[in-house]
Amino acid sequence: MGFKFLEFVKPFCGFVPEVSKPERKIQFREKMLWTAITLFVFLVCCQIPLFGIMSTDSADPFYWLRVILASNRGTLMELGISPIVTSGLIMQLLAGAKIIEVGDTPKDRALFNGAQKLFGMIITVGQAIVYVLSGLYGDPAEIGAGICLLIVVQLVVAGLIVLLLDELLQKGYGLGSGISLFIATNICETIVWKAFSPATMNTGRGTEFEGAVIALFHLLATRSDKVRALREAFYRQNLPNLMNLMATVLVFAVVIYFQGFRVDLPIKSARYRGQYSSYPIKLFYTSNIPIILQSALVSNLYVISQMLASKFGGNFLVNLLGIWSDASGSYRSYPTGGKICRFLKKDESFS
Repeated sequence: MGFKFLEFVKPFCGFVPEVSKPERKIQFREKMLWTAITLFVFLVCCQIPLFGIMSTDSADPFYWLRVILASNRGTLMELGISPIVTSGLIMQLLAGAKIIEVGDTPKDRALFNGAQKLFGMIITVGQAIVYVLSGLYGDPAEIGAGICLLIVVQLVVAGLIVLLLDELLQKGYGLGSGISLFIATNICETIVWKAFSPATMNTGRGTEFEGAVIALFHLLATRSDKVRALREAFYRQNLPNLMNLMATVLVFAVVIYFQGFRVDLPIKSARYRGQYSSYPIKLFYTSNIPIILQSALVSNLYVISQMLASKFGGNFLVNLLGIWSDASGSYRSYPTGGKICRFLKKDESFS
């Protein structure tokens, strides 16, 4: 029945564009070039705003997950890698539970990958429709059906671009995988921006720079009490500070150090008596996959709960899933009740 299912979706896989395998060996310099092009396309899409949205100043229900999901609010990369991770999670679970049987032949693997891409596009369409109908970009009645459809089309096309960029790297044209590249780029961009951002804000203590490093020099230059200026630069609230930056660097150093830890398990040969071999297992064997899967699951719960709360707020079952509240003057949306609130409460520690 597993092969019947894959054969059933085979005709539909032809509607999803595919990157062909390279006909020759790609040199390292060419891989670097393709990786740079992929990264450039991703960064450009992260800066192109969606046409037709009314405002992005309202509460952001995915504020805590943007970095992990490589998404940027109000742009073509609104969905990020969430559809890819979600489709991969579903297909792998179905294959692991033997609901879908996948053989070892190249044909079966290609058919499974095609089905995974197809479900990724279906999830992209579903998430785009839910985003629009939940009022994330404004009241759909005020925006109009035509503009709503245009926003959905933009999100779907951007999701297709992400799928193709990821496949481009995995087929051997570039280095690594698209998912890891997009996440690393998003994290590095966030760190650099929060460290050296020249944007100014007023949090009640006068004009301050958003970047922690720039704020340090600004405080030392404008404050007469240098000790107090240093203390404020290291521990200031509501804006990035030097302690956050130092903690981030420390975490990077610890992860890189432990990344080299591994244990060689001795394996006795079943064919030759007395012969042993070793199988290395790294300390971080699973890498960041559990965090990515958890973030994808949480983002989908966010989408469903936010949409139901905006449309059917007050319903007992909807309130049981999650009750949402927008803090005054904030761009974050907080779950204040329901099962999802207790499940996601640990995410608030990233503030």
